[in-house]
Amino acid sequence: MDVTWLRSAALGVGVIAHGARIVAVRTPDREGRWADVALGMADEDAYRRDRAYLGACVGRYANRIAGGTFTLDGREHRIPLNEPATALHGGPGGFDAVLWKREDPRDASVTLRRTSPEGENGFPGTVEVAVTYAVEGAELRIEHEARTDAPTVINMTNHAYWNLAGAGSVEDHEVQLTASRFLPVDEHLIPSGPPAAVAGTPFDLRAPVRIGARLREGHPQLQATRGYDHTYVIDGEPGTDGLRHAARVVEPRTGRTLELRTDQPGVQFYTGNMLDGSLVLRDGTAARQGDAFCLEPQAFPDSPNRPDFPSTVLRPGDVYRSRSVLRFGTTG
Repeated sequence: MDVTWLRSAALGVGVIAHGARIVAVRTPDREGRWADVALGMADEDAYRRDRAYLGACVGRYANRIAGGTFTLDGREHRIPLNEPATALHGGPGGFDAVLWKREDPRDASVTLRRTSPEGENGFPGTVEVAVTYAVEGAELRIEHEARTDAPTVINMTNHAYWNLAGAGSVEDHEVQLTASRFLPVDEHLIPSGPPAAVAGTPFDLRAPVRIGARLREGHPQLQATRGYDHTYVIDGEPGTDGLRHAARVVEPRTGRTLELRTDQPGVQFYTGNMLDGSLVLRDGTAARQGDAFCLEPQAFPDSPNRPDFPSTVLRPGDVYRSRSVLRFGTTG
């Protein structure tokens, strides 16, 4: 597998051109023992068969569009469905499934680019897209950029699956999200209304909570998604760098930590509910629900059909950008 490695004294990140994917993230625990904390597979053939978006750059539209349809400037656009009632992560054959052009890495960073042609998966406009991964110290920086020649919608994110222990269950990981509201969803995982308060619900993660502590509660939203698979609305004002703190996760046994800052309005917290054992990881084990979690900074699901949500429309002459920083560390 042709992997580009980005390295610092505290971090090693592997990237491939298929799907502009992160295939490995190596970092030490509190005792200095290194492990891979991102789920990955053995070879590119496995990634070509992957339907779980492991480590991929997803788009044109991350998350779901209801019915695979939206109207922009009076014209209806239809995206092929890859779920019974939704287009997920850009529909079948999205950004995760294609080969990107990888530029020569510089100073522990690499940029991957592609042209998404007019009408690709039903989306309007020819869009030039790029994703840059950069390692600096204990931080992994991810930047997405896009330009279009016609009005379109865009929402890109990275879909890495994390396990800070390096293997086993993530249910003992402690998660904290800087969000007092989340987006409830219907049976198709489409937002069913405006943001709702997390207070008094299993979705209140403003203080650290074991991931497994509430998974089996009988809350209708947890039943609808078989775990956490919801967009959290990030609180607070951006810092001087334009980013807001969104999440912190601690793995108590190894002491490894992961913190996320982003300029996006939401973060999708997902507990791998659709991992069913059919996906075989690089060590030969089968990935199952509870083996990993995702933190996906992004715009809100179905925004093209929701004028009350922040707009995801990109017009000629404008530039779409999204920036996120993942900082790895350890507790004392």
